[in-house]
Amino acid sequence: MSNEVVKAASFPVPAKTFDTVAQKLGETILDFIGKIPFTNKRKASQPSVEARTLIRAAASKAALTSGSLALPIGPLGMLTLIPDLIAVWKIQAQLVADIAALYGKDAALTREQMIYCLFRHLAAQALRDVIVRAGERVLIRSASLGVLQTTANRIGVHVAQKVIGKSISRWIPIAGALGVGAYAYFDTHQVAATAIELFEQDVDVGQMSTEGR
Repeated sequence: MSNEVVKAASFPVPAKTFDTVAQKLGETILDFIGKIPFTNKRKASQPSVEARTLIRAAASKAALTSGSLALPIGPLGMLTLIPDLIAVWKIQAQLVADIAALYGKDAALTREQMIYCLFRHLAAQALRDVIVRAGERVLIRSASLGVLQTTANRIGVHVAQKVIGKSISRWIPIAGALGVGAYAYFDTHQVAATAIELFEQDVDVGQMSTEGR
């Protein structure tokens, strides 16, 4: 890798720029989870088994999509970072909806469940206001728009850190795209694992307590 590439890839990001990116990502996440995908899947007798085929297909699609968007290098490649994220999130959101259907829980799929499945592996602490575990049961809190916005903003900070870390791939021809594709594949499997873990349990939906807020 040339010195110019190293300098471009490792150039420190100003705090103001980072905050702007994180805020924009938070807004994008909030808007994104408001649109629960339609699924044509039906309740399965062995949902975890049938989910495997869906997971492999979704992970492969995410890898191909993300890897293709990472092919442009340099400044042009930097412009594909956010579209890359959104494209992969759409694939993963559809996978979550399909897995919920296999467990017979798609009709009750909420924004809170979607944001939990998509981002728990990345920012578990950011989701503390929307989910509570109690033994074998999970309480998904029905959060206000303000709480969801705060949660999305917290996740946005974590995603912004990932975006900056991945930006180096936009300066490495071919190898960078392969790495990005591999990460999308692995990331999709993590989303699926969270969804299966959630929908295998008894899930209660309750109102967000405003006490202490």
